[in-house]
Amino acid sequence: MALYTVFPTVFLLALLSLSTYQSKVLSKPLPLTPESLKVSINSAHQCLHLQWMVHSLAYHQELKMVFQIQISRFTTSNVIWTESYSTTVKGNQVLRWSWESELPLECATHFVRVRSMVDDARIPEPKFWSNWSRWEEADAQNSLGQDLLFLFPKDKLVEEGSDVTICYTSRNPQHNISCYLEGAQIHGKQLDPRVSAFELKNVSFIRRTGTNIFCEDPGVAMKGTVLFVSKILEEPKDFSCETQDFKNLNCTWDPGSDTALPKQPSQSYTLFESFSGKKILCEHRNFCNWQVAQDSQEMYNFTLVAENYLRKRSVNILFNLTHRVHPMIPYNLFFKNISATNATVTWKVHSAGNDSTLLCQLELFGEGKVIQQQNVSVKVNGEYLFNELEPDTKYVAQVRCAYADHFWKWSEPISQKFNTPEAAPSEALDVWRNVRLVSGHPTVNLFWKPLSKSHANGKILFYKVFVENLDNPSGLEDLSIPAPANSTELPLDRGSYQIHVTAHNSVGASPASVIVISGDSENREVEEGRVNGTEDGFSMSWKPQARDTVGYIVEWCDRPQDLPCDPQWKNVGPNTTSTVISSDTFRPGVRYNFRIYGISTDWTAHLLERKTGYVEELAPSDNPRVVTSNLTSHSFTLSWKDYSTESQPGFIQGYYLYLKSKAGEQCLPGFKKTGLLTGDSVCCKHRIDDPEQKTFVVENLQPESIYEFLVTPYTSAGEGPLGAFTKVTTPDEYSHILIRILLPMIFCVLLIMIVCYLKSQWLKEKCYPDIPDPYKSSVLSVIKSKENPHLTIMNVNDCVPDAIEVLNKPEGSKKQFVDARKSLTEAEFTKPTYLYLLPTEKNYPGSGPCICFENFTYNQAASGSGSCGPFPVTPQVPPGQPGPLTSPGNLLKALEKNYMSSLGEIPAGEASLNYVSQLASPMSGDKDNLPTNPPEPALCSEYKMQMAIPLGLASPPPSEKSRLSSPTFLDQGEHHR
Repeated sequence: MALYTVFPTVFLLALLSLSTYQSKVLSKPLPLTPESLKVSINSAHQCLHLQWMVHSLAYHQELKMVFQIQISRFTTSNVIWTESYSTTVKGNQVLRWSWESELPLECATHFVRVRSMVDDARIPEPKFWSNWSRWEEADAQNSLGQDLLFLFPKDKLVEEGSDVTICYTSRNPQHNISCYLEGAQIHGKQLDPRVSAFELKNVSFIRRTGTNIFCEDPGVAMKGTVLFVSKILEEPKDFSCETQDFKNLNCTWDPGSDTALPKQPSQSYTLFESFSGKKILCEHRNFCNWQVAQDSQEMYNFTLVAENYLRKRSVNILFNLTHRVHPMIPYNLFFKNISATNATVTWKVHSAGNDSTLLCQLELFGEGKVIQQQNVSVKVNGEYLFNELEPDTKYVAQVRCAYADHFWKWSEPISQKFNTPEAAPSEALDVWRNVRLVSGHPTVNLFWKPLSKSHANGKILFYKVFVENLDNPSGLEDLSIPAPANSTELPLDRGSYQIHVTAHNSVGASPASVIVISGDSENREVEEGRVNGTEDGFSMSWKPQARDTVGYIVEWCDRPQDLPCDPQWKNVGPNTTSTVISSDTFRPGVRYNFRIYGISTDWTAHLLERKTGYVEELAPSDNPRVVTSNLTSHSFTLSWKDYSTESQPGFIQGYYLYLKSKAGEQCLPGFKKTGLLTGDSVCCKHRIDDPEQKTFVVENLQPESIYEFLVTPYTSAGEGPLGAFTKVTTPDEYSHILIRILLPMIFCVLLIMIVCYLKSQWLKEKCYPDIPDPYKSSVLSVIKSKENPHLTIMNVNDCVPDAIEVLNKPEGSKKQFVDARKSLTEAEFTKPTYLYLLPTEKNYPGSGPCICFENFTYNQAASGSGSCGPFPVTPQVPPGQPGPLTSPGNLLKALEKNYMSSLGEIPAGEASLNYVSQLASPMSGDKDNLPTNPPEPALCSEYKMQMAIPLGLASPPPSEKSRLSSPTFLDQGEHHR
């Protein structure tokens, strides 16, 4: 008992002594200098690993201390890093610390030292640092070898976007080294005479085999390295776990980019469940299977860790197993009892365990769209009836299921196709007609729109057209038109007809469409109105009609420029008086014409209104061809009547008339000056607001001036193009008067010339008759037959004239003849002087027979004498003084000469000449064959004159005595008798 009492007392005294000792120790600052500092190099990770101890600290002591670490490069004075490291230190504890260098450790010598300071609350102030440990050297160059050039780091692995420092060291300080990154030279910083470094910022991934870097000292050495740049390891996305049978969990995720490189394998994934403490290494990059425990564990907490050589990433998920049920795909999907409008579908599902119920969703697809959708609760077998289906239609039925208690996700769907059979067309055709006259008989072009697929209920095979003559019920016509035709032409007689049109497929016919053609339904004329179009089409309305109207039809042409065009139409109900006509073929600048018909109860169409308009009006594309007329010195008229306003890209609202005149002139009344640049001309503009006015008179112009004009139409969108101007020159003020005078004169002259040309032969016969041929004279035939059959007409050279008679025609004797063969009565004539010409033949016995020639054209006075006399001539010599004439030729020459010289002295119409010729011998020119006993001279026969000598050659008429005594000798050897 005493022992138990002494032992606690001794133990308490010992603790008290120890506590007193510790209090003494802690009450004094201790110089706890780090000792046993060692530095090791990890070249692969470019790290310096430090370890040291604090020997001054007792084994049982534990203090909180701070260590300051300094790192120098190349020399101890070049401190590049200082860092403080705090920790709790125990006696004889080995302390460790690591430092990663940006510069490869092989390129420089590093020095490390450490000092400490007690940072414990039990140590009184002041606090102070211990002494520095001695410098420890870390030199990796000692193991480089004897090469002249080295490049570091060797095959370094970094993440994309990192900063990397490359360095080289050379044994030769006198060097000229160049470094290249993927063939492009890079420039660095010289750290030492033998060392240079290059900083690569934000390196990028180039290829899986790495980025090539090399340095060379020309002619000395070349070294290279590969920088492997890895994709950044991403955090797994969409991490999820689910079960289909409560036996296995399937966890999936999106791994992101693959970081696999030749120097580094692909990232690995580890799945850890915290409630059970189980951990598995996943074999795949994007999913992992986990076996569900048999102890009915419902809650799971999974952590997915992704890891590669450079870093780790992790995600976490917590869930209840019954809330993550994903059923398996249904199976055995079939159809039964398929009709044109109904079909029954059946299927089976996999059990999810525990007699659970699945919710199955059925979807019916038609033409790629969901047309029906329904949810059905199923345990094992499912069945559903689809109704309201379309005949002759392809459908796809799809089924998928989900856990009914806690919906998580639909199962994968199962689908099946099926077709419904055909049925008879369910709707009547939309029918329209176009009536036109061909050779005086009406011809109906019948059109219909194809039925839609939902109304055709199958493939349309043909159309039937039934034509009934309402005026003659026995006249029926039945036509069958194969599909896909949508029109036909029906030549009809005048009268009313009822037409029925039906569409037929393999099952039956559609309801009939009825239209009535009336004989006078197309003859009604109505006014045309305008309608404005928009991008959406034409919005139009019309007046409501009587109660017997069962509907309206709007008719138009999508392409009115194509003739003939296929008509388009739209049916409107009887209670609707407006609609919008739209079409993808409507184009700006095209005029569209619309007709609105009313359909009566007897199915007859009556034209109600006409409308025309544009979706968008455009400016005119061409200008009218203008004709100029009525040009005067002060005005002219412009006309463009051939210009069609209906074919323009907009409603023509009027015209602009541009008129140019010389500089300095003012604009005409009604014209305004424009801003057109016209050089030295003044351009004025006049607006014509009436589109139907296609003539214009330009007035108040200057004579003898040049004007230029241009006519352009305009619409609401603008005016036509400003093309070339046409020049017009106004005449002087009197030119039109001269034209009025000259034109009639020219016309009369031309008329006279034409008449003269047409009557030229008649005028020649009346004014200039031909000189008759003596050989063809009827007188000669009379002489030959009665007196001497051997007589003939001699040549001119063989004729010896006996006498020349010159007849003077006084100015005052201008009386007409009563008879060409009778003597003039009451005419005063000066008796002519006779010149007797004797024959040159010496044996000439005397005056022979002669023929008197006279030409009424040359001498009208002589023609009326009715007798022949000696040829009168003007005496050439005084009486009693004979002048020889050597020959008849000389005489004629003398007469001609005297005639030509005196022609200008004798007034026209004052003298005429007759000559008497000696009767020709039997043979012209045969003088030796004359008859020895010539006959007595007979009376001179009359004959047309062959020659005319003007009477102006005659001297003033002598007295009758002198005329008889004025011989002219023809030969010097002959004397007057």
